[in-house]
Amino acid sequence: MPSVRISKDFNQDIYFLTMTVARWYYLFDRHHRWHILADSLAYCREHKGLKLYGFVFILNHIHVIVQSPDVSGFVRDFKRFTSGEFRKNLIKNEPTVLKLFLDQKGNYEFWQKTNMPKCIGLESFFQNKLTYMHNNPVRKNYVMKPEDWYWSSANELCELKVDEL
Repeated sequence: MPSVRISKDFNQDIYFLTMTVARWYYLFDRHHRWHILADSLAYCREHKGLKLYGFVFILNHIHVIVQSPDVSGFVRDFKRFTSGEFRKNLIKNEPTVLKLFLDQKGNYEFWQKTNMPKCIGLESFFQNKLTYMHNNPVRKNYVMKPEDWYWSSANELCELKVDEL
């Protein structure tokens, strides 16, 4: 099945994206891996024109609502950079886990290929996706309320901040 792609005609629009760890492996909850994600998004906001309108980090995937001068370039660069950082983190902290991310040819693949991009054109669709992602930790029974999950734009205390729409 081919991967859904971000249309070059709508590359500067607002997108809801889901980036998932290969094999759905639970990886983010240890060894400061949440910070790798947060720091990379913060860097893209400061240096690459990324607008971050919402996010949630779960144990094996993240949801973001973003806009950028080049959304597909953001996805490519974000995945490439975080893959390298996670690889270094695994080598240092859990070297036996690294083999789970090798493909049949021995190449390292941290992220699944698809990002499930959904172009957001209507405010109602934006709100629907924001609510969906904020409720993800609740549906997983990690917390009782969306604002209780630290790594979420629903939590005002989270160190990663979002942009005004």
